[in-house]
Amino acid sequence: MRTEQDAWSSQLRKGVLELAVLGLLAGEPKYGSQLVDELAAEPDLAITAGTVYPLLARLSKAGLISSTWQESPLGPPRKYYTLTPSGQRTLGQLAETFRSVTVTITKILEARP
Repeated sequence: MRTEQDAWSSQLRKGVLELAVLGLLAGEPKYGSQLVDELAAEPDLAITAGTVYPLLARLSKAGLISSTWQESPLGPPRKYYTLTPSGQRTLGQLAETFRSVTVTITKILEARP
């Protein structure tokens, strides 16, 4: 049974997931299941494919990422995602905001008894 603590933790993770996806796409293009695997390898994010694919659709609709189909040597073609110029700018802005918020929250938490 999910506790209220679990719900809060889930909300916190969801709040940073877009930033994590944009960050992963800042390098080379990646296909969907590759992103799912990389995010799932981070236990603190605790995500599933059912979370990532709708997020990719939202980021695409917002113009932050684009996608192209590419042939795969191991099976059917794969849809690869990459940042758009707008996505690159947004990533920079979000990363700056995240760093600032992290410093502030850390300061607050370290000051508590």
